[in-house]
Amino acid sequence: MQTQKSPTVRELAAINPSAARIFERFGIDYCCGGEKSLAEACTAAKVNLDEVKTALERPVSETKDRDWQKASLAELVSHIVEKHHQFTREEIARLTPLIAKVEGVHGRNHPEINKVQGLFRGLAQEMTMHMMKEEHMLFPYIEQLEEAANRGVQPAPPMFGTVQNPVRMMMMEHDASGEALRRIRELTGGYTAPAAACVSYQTLYKALQEFEADLHQHIHLENNILFPRAIALEARAF
Repeated sequence: MQTQKSPTVRELAAINPSAARIFERFGIDYCCGGEKSLAEACTAAKVNLDEVKTALERPVSETKDRDWQKASLAELVSHIVEKHHQFTREEIARLTPLIAKVEGVHGRNHPEINKVQGLFRGLAQEMTMHMMKEEHMLFPYIEQLEEAANRGVQPAPPMFGTVQNPVRMMMMEHDASGEALRRIRELTGGYTAPAAACVSYQTLYKALQEFEADLHQHIHLENNILFPRAIALEARAF
């Protein structure tokens, strides 16, 4: 008799609008490391499985999370660009000089800040190019796919052959960004500022934690919802 395979946390986040927020609260990786079962993910995050299950079983009506599986792809793309891409750009512009300021004052006594600065600089450069590629190449094609499907016509073939090619590249870049943030979290002791940290130091760590949380949600919407739906839509079109 074949046993039913448990859903991964990535799948749970895709079907339950409130799951991503709950996973974020418990420190469970649901985007880049989302291939684990819920039990495996809880073990990795060192949290109680029953507590997470209880949180997930609460009625969705208690939250205001939108079910992006039911939205149009154009709506989802617009949400990603206007909310997550905009937030990422604004925070990169704010955090880059803030990290430099904190490193300049505290770098001698806290050498980990220098490493954080280097990691964030690389992440900022990568994300800036990444978002540009999505907005100018991948996202317009996904919107064209959906428009063609709504009109009942076949879309024009993309210059990159199939949507799976840029999707694969974007997901690899997501993995790299997730790894950079994992290292930053590790270096900062989970964004815990030293006891005598100044206001700028505390502000930096809080902002980096918020940046990580937003990027997790950003990657989840793309990896787990937008990209699979776009691939399925293209497969039906051709």
